[in-house]
Amino acid sequence: MIRINLLPVRVAQKRAKSQRQLLVAGLAVGLMVLACAGLHLALVARVAREKAEIAEIQTELNSLRKAIGEVAQFKKLQAELQGKLDVLEDLKRKKTGPVHLLDELSRVLPDKLWLTSFTEKSGQINIKGIGLNENIVATFIRDLESSPYYQKVDLTVTRQVVQEGIKLHEFEITSGVAIPQPAVAVSGEVGR
Repeated sequence: MIRINLLPVRVAQKRAKSQRQLLVAGLAVGLMVLACAGLHLALVARVAREKAEIAEIQTELNSLRKAIGEVAQFKKLQAELQGKLDVLEDLKRKKTGPVHLLDELSRVLPDKLWLTSFTEKSGQINIKGIGLNENIVATFIRDLESSPYYQKVDLTVTRQVVQEGIKLHEFEITSGVAIPQPAVAVSGEVGR
């Protein structure tokens, strides 16, 4: 009988089987390395995009901060300008104050009443004068109180004096200065 030695065939089959397994394992490892490399490249690209977006947002944020700084500077300048305009308006309003005070004083000054002194200092007015009788002095004080330019009118001194044989009433009045606010026109809405 013929004997066939199958051992080398089995070894060859085993070797071929091992080689196939190594080839499949190598392919699996290669595919895994390729998948990891692809994933790594995708993540690197995503990180680069995110960094570029962050840089763009940072640039926009810096420009907005600059714009906010400019707006704050404009608001500061606007407030300073408004303050200056308010001071100018106040000065303009007060500039005509003494004229109005004296005009109002001459308007309410009754006959048979004479002023001997008129002083105004720091918004406080002191008026001295002589009237023919108490009623004329009282009328003068009442009319002065009704004036928009005089406030808190107060009779501080009154006494009877005799000049050239005539009984007269000497008086002293203190008052505060009031500068009336200009009337603001209010416009109403017309029916729709």
